[in-house]
Amino acid sequence: MKSMINTWRHVFKLDPDRTIADEQLEAVCLSGTDAIMIGGSSGITYDNTVDLMSRVRQYELPCVLEVSDLEAVVPGFDLYLIPMVLNAADPSWLIGRHSEAVERYGYLIPWEMVVPEGYLILNADSTAGQVTGADAAMSASRAAAYGQAGERLMSLPVIYVEYSGKFGDMELVAEVKHSLEQARLFYGGGIVDASTAADAAAVSDTVIVGNIIYSDLDKALETVQAVKGTSFQQA
Repeated sequence: MKSMINTWRHVFKLDPDRTIADEQLEAVCLSGTDAIMIGGSSGITYDNTVDLMSRVRQYELPCVLEVSDLEAVVPGFDLYLIPMVLNAADPSWLIGRHSEAVERYGYLIPWEMVVPEGYLILNADSTAGQVTGADAAMSASRAAAYGQAGERLMSLPVIYVEYSGKFGDMELVAEVKHSLEQARLFYGGGIVDASTAADAAAVSDTVIVGNIIYSDLDKALETVQAVKGTSFQQA
């Protein structure tokens, strides 16, 4: 089950705290994307997560939950992605909240369905950056070092470079990618059209597309083929 992430090239990320009409959701789920990720940085509740999951479940594609709030963990997803913010100023975002979750709910956790993600949040002005106090001002070599530490010291299967709301430094992303041997590199942030999607796809394994769904659905849908038609560029 966990190995499915290794086949993902394009993923749409839906926010339970934002509105999406049924016809728009249908277009997203039938777009050819490889998976639907459900998650967000604020306003996530059990009820709105259940509602969105049940709507996505009408379609035959993987539906995964990126856990950001323990109160919004809902059974029925294919996988549960657990962010560990590698560059957080507050260590609770790296391991503290996770240990609290295990203490409270360890006997209920389906470990065979859990995938940890090593996050690098590189937009200090984003909600996620502010909440975690992420040290977003770093060189490409330092970002690559974080990626290597996540992969080789922590055995994380995913390193997620997140610019959350703005398009990132693709040279930095490429350096992180080239530093990894086995971990899959996810990229998210500022994908607004086919061009930015293709640029991100050229330097990462999996491109996550989120905000543009809610502001320009047609451009969001164009990102699917843009990503799948772009090969990763070896150095």
